[in-house]
Amino acid sequence: SACLSVASSDFCECLLQYENVWEKANIEIETDIAEDVKVKADAELLGHVWNNLFSNAFKFTPSGGTVTVSLTATDHHAIVKVTDTGCGITPEVGAHMFEKFYQGDTSHSVQGNGLGLALVKRVIDIMQGEIGVESAVGKGSTFTVRIRRA
Repeated sequence: SACLSVASSDFCECLLQYENVWEKANIEIETDIAEDVKVKADAELLGHVWNNLFSNAFKFTPSGGTVTVSLTATDHHAIVKVTDTGCGITPEVGAHMFEKFYQGDTSHSVQGNGLGLALVKRVIDIMQGEIGVESAVGKGSTFTVRIRRA
């Protein structure tokens, strides 16, 4: 698998694809992205991860809300956090949301086939990384991804 710089092109390019989404929805975007953080990963697979997390964040954040994206690095890992000020999720949903075909809120089931986060989890498992979520109902969610640095 190729080395790629998460911080520079791929990651930011993925985020910028959503510029018209956040402008149209009047969502504030905040970024804190470290430079030159490289990870060992397949760029295309990683693109699926970022796209899924970004699209979910914008989908569930109401107008006037904020989506925050950060990329930091420790000695061994790149850590990406995507935070939204959306509806949040219950602990029960959080416990299952990375499983295949799980729909936390059936009223939103038309918006996806339930494969999104399961696929994200699978990709991150392949990369021997980790993904987790912290959420509070009515306040929003933070997804944290840790991937080994190259």
